[in-house]
Amino acid sequence: MKYRNFGKLDFRTSALGFGAMRLPTINHDDGKIDQEKAIEMIRYAIDHGVNYLDTAWSYHQENSEILVGKALKDGYRARVKLATKLPSWLIKEQGDLDKYLDQQLEKLATNYIDFYLLHTLNKKRWEILNQLNIFDWITSKIAEGKIKYIGFSFHDNLSLFKEIIDAYNWDFCQIQYNYLDIETQAGQEGLKYAAAQGIAVIIMEPLLGGTLAGQQPPAIQEIWDNSGVNRTPADWALQWLWNQEEVALVLSGMSTLKQVKENVISASNSGINTLSKHEVKVIELVREKYQELSPLSCSGCSYCLPCPTGVAIPYIFSLYNEANIFDKFMEKQKEYHSIPKQAQATSCISCAVCEGICPQNLQISALMEQVKGYFQK
Repeated sequence: MKYRNFGKLDFRTSALGFGAMRLPTINHDDGKIDQEKAIEMIRYAIDHGVNYLDTAWSYHQENSEILVGKALKDGYRARVKLATKLPSWLIKEQGDLDKYLDQQLEKLATNYIDFYLLHTLNKKRWEILNQLNIFDWITSKIAEGKIKYIGFSFHDNLSLFKEIIDAYNWDFCQIQYNYLDIETQAGQEGLKYAAAQGIAVIIMEPLLGGTLAGQQPPAIQEIWDNSGVNRTPADWALQWLWNQEEVALVLSGMSTLKQVKENVISASNSGINTLSKHEVKVIELVREKYQELSPLSCSGCSYCLPCPTGVAIPYIFSLYNEANIFDKFMEKQKEYHSIPKQAQATSCISCAVCEGICPQNLQISALMEQVKGYFQK
């Protein structure tokens, strides 16, 4: 495993971090984690050098933290830096801050959180947390030893990102960033802005919910095949990130032991400024082609679940994207109509609950109408 500087902190992190938001599930139910498989995956990663484990209150319908707590028994807790996140959208009053942190400590079966994040900050949540004197609270929790380091994860525009960076002496931050999202949200400019101030920058969605891994659209695969470099699409995406000195850590939400093993190998082959000019150019060509092909930017994070009426939002959007990107309308239409009626786009009542928590700021209600019309052809 390769290790990297973590901003201004006296800590070197593994190039790869384990994100516990896409763990294996039972019967495709996001709330039912396959505990045996998930624990095996987490422990394999730690045994092979991964020293940063990330979870959150909302992951797997509030069950991820419990699973992570179980995985870190038998001495594994002492071998990693543990990160989790304050569910900022649930914070309405001062007392909520302690309420959720204390529950998280209990769920994780630990006395302290190494890296605590204010989760999915946007303009509204940032304003609310400031009104509740969030920094005074952070100072008190650090003094109590319940939190070691403080950061935030971000889903809004670049100007707000810079405002938040400048507002406090943060230890780290977490942004969505990959070779397609160089100008999305904080983007590459935000990455460099934070890193220049000694703030460790953690990368989430490095594979954009799996879009940049696995089977590729023919037009994309042709570029990879003609590159003259023997590398999987996932490895291309990860190496592009690790090539940048401003990147402190790349989080991957892995769903199988095979993915863990592949990513561990990839991280072990990583390095700063190791890609050739030719390789960087290949990725630029792939970015341009993807921008031509992708109809919507859902990353499959599942923050929108559970839907009040049962719509399988990320799955439906993945079918829509795959039908367009891979030119597989008939196949994906059949898959769409094979899921229960309640889970289809026709069940959307445009309540917009999901839109308030979507990190991509997607207009989900309108997109559901688009998807419904598309698959009803």
